Amino acid sequence: MNHMLTDTAHLYWNAEWQKADHSSPWAMPEPWAIDHASTLAQGSRILDLGAGIGRHALAFAEAGHQVTALDASEAAMAAVAAAAFTRNLTLDTVQAPMTDLPFKTASFDHVLAWNVIYHGDESVVRRTLSEIARVLRPGGTFMATMLSARRLPVEQAKAKGREISRNTWVFEGEGDKIHPHYFCTAPDLLSLMWGFEVFTLFDRPHEKPGSWHWHLLAERLA
Repeated sequence: MNHMLTDTAHLYWNAEWQKADHSSPWAMPEPWAIDHASTLAQGSRILDLGAGIGRHALAFAEAGHQVTALDASEAAMAAVAAAAFTRNLTLDTVQAPMTDLPFKTASFDHVLAWNVIYHGDESVVRRTLSEIARVLRPGGTFMATMLSARRLPVEQAKAKGREISRNTWVFEGEGDKIHPHYFCTAPDLLSLMWGFEVFTLFDRPHEKPGSWHWHLLAERLA
């Protein structure tokens, strides 16, 4: 299936980002992401891939890193740029798809992709991971979350769904899951991590019971 037909969730999120502000849960950075960034050398080049309204990008910039916030949503990038201006922070904003990153090879020391690269089918996930590997320098780190297959029964109990391709589901009703989402087991996920050495992989719920996500920290191999 063509990734241009399955990488569509940003259409939903563009509307959500237009409504979000500093009081939104999406404005609160994740401690694990911030803790790892604090271990990086001052001024590290960080790509926040799927930055949303900038909860991580802004925190990384405040910590003194060189930050690029990327999202396919125009509203998201406008929100990040406005927040950076208000807080007198310097960072770059780039509106682009995650499957075709407009950066040179080895441009970054760290890439964060929190709750983003599972928006699509397996071809989208593979293409995005390949692009992340390309733009990371050897030895650079990659942190991401992915939807766990353990979450599928929870989603199926909430709304009627169908598997449109391997591990890729869409669900009826409201929310972003009317767009394709990729759910995976640990072996599935590890099989996609070509070019990376995986350091950490664990599965836990997010803000709601049953909202299982894989949490991944890896290093780009030489």
